[in-house]
Amino acid sequence: MTRPAPIRVVLADDERMVRTALRAILSAEPDLEVVGEAATGTEAVSVVRELRPDVVLMDVRMPETDGIRATEQILATLDEPPRIVVVTTFENDSYVYDALRAGAAGFLLKRSDADALVQAVRLVARSDSLLFPAAVRTLATEHARARPAPPAWVAKLTGREREVLRLMAQGLTNAEIARRMGVGPATVKSHVAAVLAKTGTRDRTQAVIAAYEAGFLNAG
Repeated sequence: MTRPAPIRVVLADDERMVRTALRAILSAEPDLEVVGEAATGTEAVSVVRELRPDVVLMDVRMPETDGIRATEQILATLDEPPRIVVVTTFENDSYVYDALRAGAAGFLLKRSDADALVQAVRLVARSDSLLFPAAVRTLATEHARARPAPPAWVAKLTGREREVLRLMAQGLTNAEIARRMGVGPATVKSHVAAVLAKTGTRDRTQAVIAAYEAGFLNAG
């Protein structure tokens, strides 16, 4: 039986010791492969464009170009961009929230243990669930910009799409949403695609952030 290709990862952090530790943890897993490193945001963009990894672990604060701008540049210039996970010291950092709004798939604390790191990389590579949904809700509560009125897309969601968006915000996978709603996974996938299109977002994380900012989800 042919083994699936490993998940290819790029590490972007200005501290060599952090990159070395991350590489050691990820390289110990047979399904993960660290293919490149970067010490600045500018270098991260260049390395990602060259190597086309599946996942990038991106320090949010780096010289030259920070993780937010680097995330924006990567997502704007690649037809099939990688999934980007922001790595940070402080989970309530406004930089982290801005990175999620810019398109990062999630964030990870530098103090996270090895198992959490490995599982986070695997989860975002599958891209069918939300990384640390409770933490995203907390960030939205603290940092979401107030809107005078809900955006137009809220009224365009069907009842099923509203339900799917709420379940996405809870961190459920497509399979789990399908079981909860009593429908097939293909139906859920179609609803998720419709939610992304109507909210004008790239992925589940951005859609959930948009939903909190619109007041669609109760962030309290």
